[in-house]
Amino acid sequence: MSDLQEEGKNAINSPMSPALADVHPEDTQLEENEERTMIDPTSKDDPKFKELVKVLLNWINDVLVEERIIVKQLEEDLYDGQVLQKLLEKLAGCKLNVAEVTQSEIGQKQKLQTVLETVHDLLRPRGWALRWSVDSIHGKNLVAILHLLVSLAMHFRAPIRLPEHVTVQVVVVRKREGLLHSSHISEELTTTTEMMMGRFERDAFDTLFDHAPDKLSVVKKSLITFVNKHLNKLNLEVTELETQFADGVYLVLLMGLLEDYFVPLHNFYLTPESFDQKVHNVSFAFELMLDGGLKKPKARPEDVVNLDLKSTLRVLYNLFTKYKNVE
Repeated sequence: MSDLQEEGKNAINSPMSPALADVHPEDTQLEENEERTMIDPTSKDDPKFKELVKVLLNWINDVLVEERIIVKQLEEDLYDGQVLQKLLEKLAGCKLNVAEVTQSEIGQKQKLQTVLETVHDLLRPRGWALRWSVDSIHGKNLVAILHLLVSLAMHFRAPIRLPEHVTVQVVVVRKREGLLHSSHISEELTTTTEMMMGRFERDAFDTLFDHAPDKLSVVKKSLITFVNKHLNKLNLEVTELETQFADGVYLVLLMGLLEDYFVPLHNFYLTPESFDQKVHNVSFAFELMLDGGLKKPKARPEDVVNLDLKSTLRVLYNLFTKYKNVE
């Protein structure tokens, strides 16, 4: 046994592998042809990875607040299917036919099977690759759990902002002919917001951000001039596009000015305090845009509230294109 552990340590302790202190003894005790994966500790320290885990944890706890469930650690709290069941029932508005509490491994895996089959039925029409399984979730594979949660957040259009381009290094340890072999793969957990939300068409703003950031200030200046020309009528002034449209108030007022009508104050929150109130305001402004003959904005209300500059610019540019000649 000591030889096997030493062998495992040698196999794992190669460049970009976890330090010995980070490898659990059970990670080196494998059956023949058995494979185990773990996230490289350096990836776990990456700020984007930490942000992804934090955002998903907060989202789950927000969704399950009425259930009085508090998730503190994804792999320890989700592996048995109990929390995943409650999360899916809440998001999908359905009731799964599973036992409420299951202590045995068989019972837990049966529950997971039911939960994941329901998830697959929801996601299959989107054609997404399903990068998890009952065994990987029950085996507390954090990469598989994160893939599952990111897919659920995208499908149910969670009001959160996932960090873009999160990639982790994964160490794969496999036992062949009595010897442990380790390899390393890069696992992409998130791409861009547009890609993840299923909007694959690129537009001028993608090009602007990627290839001509120097021209961005010119576009912002033009849009600020445009919105202030109208908002000044109400003695309002915009200096920061990123933040001043995030609560939706200026967007609603701007639509009223552009279409020449008064927006009743009971239709929106003039001093929104919560995230939901801000989303309500931006969503209401989008409805006014549709009523004015504009196409449905490519951006999500949540993206504008979350200070996503590209989304805010897209919305304002649509208004500029239609109303630039309005006095």
